[in-house]
Amino acid sequence: MIRINLLPHREQKRAARQRQLAFLAGAVSVLGLALVLMIHTVLGLRIENQEARNKYLEVETKKLDDQIAEIKKLKEQTQAMLARKQVVETLQSNRSAVVYLLDQLVRQLPDGVYLKAVKQNGTDINLQGYAQSNARVATLMRNLEASAWLQSPNLIETKAATVNNLKVSEFSLNVKLVRPEQSASKPTGGTGAISGKDKKV
Repeated sequence: MIRINLLPHREQKRAARQRQLAFLAGAVSVLGLALVLMIHTVLGLRIENQEARNKYLEVETKKLDDQIAEIKKLKEQTQAMLARKQVVETLQSNRSAVVYLLDQLVRQLPDGVYLKAVKQNGTDINLQGYAQSNARVATLMRNLEASAWLQSPNLIETKAATVNNLKVSEFSLNVKLVRPEQSASKPTGGTGAISGKDKKV
């Protein structure tokens, strides 16, 4: 016996396929929406993390800038202290140099020579005074040349003058003050005295 199905099976299959397509479309939409939300959340977290890192770097950079500024200030203070130390050492050295200068002038001044002025400009020393003769001036220059602390005597001028009714030679000469590498030896030279009335430093 032949059975004939008179029900609309094609319509039922078509309806079933449409339901499947609608379900799949809904599932894909939900999955896509979830994927978008997940990506957005991940990107938001990464952005927040990067912003936090940037803020941390800014804070640390500011700390480093402050430290660099403090180091620069300390360097400037150190340089200023070194400069002051150098000035103090120079003053101390110059003070001792003046002592050696006066000592050498007393030791190298021959008899018959009197100083009326000693002027110092750095290492340049100008000597002005009176001598009984030009030969005494030449002896003074030789004695200065032999000194360990004085060198390069250069006679500027010498001229006849009268002091206390005595004819003398008035002279002016330059000499350089130097520092020997070792302790200054005491060269033997003519001895003389600087008159308290005539000496000016």
